[in-house]
Amino acid sequence: MPVEPAVAVPLSAGGTYPASWKGAFSCVAAIAVLFLAASSAPSPLYVIYQRQWQFTAWVLTVVFALYVVGLLGSLLVVGALSDHLGRRPVIAAAIGLEMVALALFYVAGDVYVLSVARVLQGVATGAATTALSATLADLEPPHARGRAGVITSVAPMAGLALGALGSGMLVEFGPAPTRLVYVLLFGAMVLAAVFVALMPETSLRREGALASLRPRIGTPAHLRADIVPVVPAMVAGWALAGMYLSLGPSVAAQLFGLRSHLVGGIVVTLLTGTGAIAVFLFRSRPATSLLAPSSAVLGLGTLISVAGMTQDLVWLSAAGTVVAGLGLGASALATFGTFARIARPHERSAVFTLANVIAYLGNSVPAVLGGIAVTSLGLKPAAEGYALVIVLITVIALVLRLNRVRAQRRVVLAPCE
Repeated sequence: MPVEPAVAVPLSAGGTYPASWKGAFSCVAAIAVLFLAASSAPSPLYVIYQRQWQFTAWVLTVVFALYVVGLLGSLLVVGALSDHLGRRPVIAAAIGLEMVALALFYVAGDVYVLSVARVLQGVATGAATTALSATLADLEPPHARGRAGVITSVAPMAGLALGALGSGMLVEFGPAPTRLVYVLLFGAMVLAAVFVALMPETSLRREGALASLRPRIGTPAHLRADIVPVVPAMVAGWALAGMYLSLGPSVAAQLFGLRSHLVGGIVVTLLTGTGAIAVFLFRSRPATSLLAPSSAVLGLGTLISVAGMTQDLVWLSAAGTVVAGLGLGASALATFGTFARIARPHERSAVFTLANVIAYLGNSVPAVLGGIAVTSLGLKPAAEGYALVIVLITVIALVLRLNRVRAQRRVVLAPCE
């Protein structure tokens, strides 16, 4: 459905948007998926870059983590900016910067240009992530409350899966394996820029834009009781995703002898694609009911995957990845759904900034440590140790959630005693 341009039209008194806004929600969701697809597109290419430019596993994970450094810096500095300037200017600027990063990927001839491209891509994705998440919450249909939380949860994993799988296919079967994917993504970003030029503004300007650029981390006091128990679940899930995105193709090639570049994309897709399916399947379940089961399933799947690596059984490791993907999807739905549920309208950008800082710290720091471990210990023991640490974190998440449930039951039962 066509979207009519608008400068700044606030939410109506009745809590509904004009009919001409209806197509905007789906388009904004598609742009969110596109940004994450662009971020995972280099994953199947890392093996090629590593062979061509002769760098170690530690350097590989640092290149991966540089993306997160840029992303976190962007989240901390401009994460709340769209609450003040409006959503459209921030999203448009992010798209422009992403296009610069894609151009650098296209011309990259060494690890230094690749690193700069990853940093810029991280900055662009960080700026876009919270603005797009807030826009989805703004545009959420009144008859479908909770949809924004579902999309915010599914978009990262769907994007990561599509980007990695599509890139792997192009590398294996298409021409110019290190360039074609970036040309296609650049074209998609041009289309996204056209939509943003036409989309309605969902947040009116308000004072405090410069003050909002001051980096700060904190949780509003009235939200802490809901946020703290979900932190370990977020860290465990995104640490596992970081392992697959950075080292997954290397594990497939070196430990299992699967040399196809398409397999590198499939490895990532098995985890994140299954996660996206899980979000869709469990979308109607309350976020609070998913926190404990998702942690248990994530830990179980990781253990199965480790058993597959230990026994050199590809099918067992793949099965464990699928199970872990179900846990990852349910965990993302539960955690990001919690943030979407508890945030007040004027807190949305800031709250989503906090959520993404937690997720991406969990995504990057363990990946870099894993790369260091691979360089010093070897790929197999490092991957197994990494996975076992994730299992330990899922146990902590499960215990915290069960303690929270027991505490809530005591509060409910206390007046009856």
